[in-house]
Amino acid sequence: MDGVTMDGEQSRFTLPVDSEHKATVFPIFSVAKPHMRAFHLSWLQFFSCSVSSFAGPPLLPIIRDNLNLTATSIGNAGIAAVSGAVFARLAMGAACDLVGPRVASAWITFLTAPAVYCSSMADSAISFLLVRFFTGFSLATFVSTQFWMTSMFSPPIVGRANGLASGWGDIGGGATQVIMPLVYALIVRFGVTNFTAWRIAFFIPAILQTMTAYAVMIFGQDTPDGDFLGLQKSGKKHKDNFSKVFFHGIRNNRAWLTALCYGFCFGVVLTMNNMISQYFYDRFDLKLHNAGIIAASFGLMNIFARPGGGVLSDMLGRRLGMRGRLWGWWIFQTLGGVLCILLGRAGSLGASVALMLLLSIFIQASCGLTFGVVPFVSRRAMGVISGITGSGGNIGAVLIQVIFFKGSKFSTEVGITYMGIMVIVCTLPIALIYFPQWGGMIRGPKLNYTERDYYLSEWTEEEQQQGFHKASMKFAENSMSERSRKIDSVPSPAEMATPTHV
Repeated sequence: MDGVTMDGEQSRFTLPVDSEHKATVFPIFSVAKPHMRAFHLSWLQFFSCSVSSFAGPPLLPIIRDNLNLTATSIGNAGIAAVSGAVFARLAMGAACDLVGPRVASAWITFLTAPAVYCSSMADSAISFLLVRFFTGFSLATFVSTQFWMTSMFSPPIVGRANGLASGWGDIGGGATQVIMPLVYALIVRFGVTNFTAWRIAFFIPAILQTMTAYAVMIFGQDTPDGDFLGLQKSGKKHKDNFSKVFFHGIRNNRAWLTALCYGFCFGVVLTMNNMISQYFYDRFDLKLHNAGIIAASFGLMNIFARPGGGVLSDMLGRRLGMRGRLWGWWIFQTLGGVLCILLGRAGSLGASVALMLLLSIFIQASCGLTFGVVPFVSRRAMGVISGITGSGGNIGAVLIQVIFFKGSKFSTEVGITYMGIMVIVCTLPIALIYFPQWGGMIRGPKLNYTERDYYLSEWTEEEQQQGFHKASMKFAENSMSERSRKIDSVPSPAEMATPTHV
C-alpha cells in the first residue's frame, strides 16, 4: 500500500498518512491540521524573516547618502547580513533535533526582531553593519522550515514540501525589493523627509516578523503526533543525546558535500538579493522604484522556481531513484552557472533582465533540488544535516561577496561572470555524493545493502535493544521509493521487514 498506514489512527488525521503519520499527499491550499498548517506557518515565518534581512538593499541609494556609506562599507554590511546566519543555522539544526522546529524557529524570530526595529536608529556605517548582522540571524528559520517539512511529509513528496516552503519563504527576499521602496514612497508623500522616511519604513518588516513568531508558537505543532517536549515528557518520543546526534551529523561526509554545493546555488541567491537592485540602479541609470521592481522579479521567481525544483526532484526520485535526484541537481546548477556568466557579459538592459530571470529560475530550482536530497542523508541527525547544509549556503554567499563584490577590485559585471565560473566548478562535487543503498551519479548501489542497513548504522546495539531506532526503521521503509526502477538486486519490502524484537 506504498507505506500508507491503514490502522485506526488514520482517522486522527485529515490527510492520508504513512507509518510515521507523515502526510502522503500535498493539497497546497489546505490548512488541515497538523500537516498543512505547519506548511503555511513555516513559509510565512521564513518569508517575514527574508523581508527583514533584505529590507536594507532596496533603500541603499538613500541610506548610503544619509550615513555616508562607501562601496566598501556597503559590501561589508552585505557580507554581515549573511555571515551571522552561518552559526545561527548550525545552532538551529541542533535545536530542531532537541526541542523541535516550532519552539526553535519562533525563538530565533523573536530574538532577532529587535535588530529590525533598531535599523531605524542606525547612524553610521558600523551601526548599519551591526543591525544587518543580527537581523541576518533570522535566516536560520530556513533550517527549521526544512526540518519541519521533513517531519510532516512522507519521503516520496518531501522534495515538493521542502521546495514550496523554502521557495515561498524565499520570495521575501524579492518582495522586499518592492515593499520597502513603496512604503518609503508612501511615507515621503506625507511630507516626511527622505532621511527620516527610510527609518520609519523598517517598522513594517519588524512588525510582520513579530506577528509570525507569535503565530508559530500559538498555532504550530512539531510533529504529526504532537510537540517534541510533550512527547518526550510522556515517553512517546526518545529524548536523544545531543553529543551523539551532533557526532552522527558531522561525521557524515554527505552533509559536507551538500553544504559545499548548496553554497553555490543559495549563495548566489543571497548575493543577488544583496546587490542586484543597486547594480541595475547604477549601471542602467534607473529610478529607484524601477530598479526595485527588476530586482524583485529575481526573488519572485521563487513562486514556482524553487518549488519546481522540489517537484522535479520527487519526479526523478520516483522514476530514477536517488541517482535521478542527484543528476537533476547537477544539471540545473551547472546551467545556472552558465547563465551567470552570460549575465555578467550582457550589455543591454533587456538582455540583462532576461538572463537574470533565467538565472533565477535555474539557480532557485537547484536549491529545491538540493533539499530533495538532504532529508535522506540522515534520519537521526536530520536537523544537524539541514543546519550544516543551510550554513553552506551562507558561507558560499560570504565567499562570493568577499572575493568578487567587496570594494572595487572588480566591476560588478565582471564579478558576476567570475561568480558563474565558480558555480560550475563547485557544483562538480555532487558527483561524489554516494548512498550505498541507492548509488550516486557515477556508481550504482552496493550489492545487498538496504535502507535498513544505512539508517540502522546510526544506532548502537544497546540503543537498538532499547527500541530507540524504531522511527529510523519506519523512515527506512518509507524511503524505498528512492530505489531506481532498474534496481532489483536489493531485498523487497517483505524481505526487509523489521524483526519482531524491534
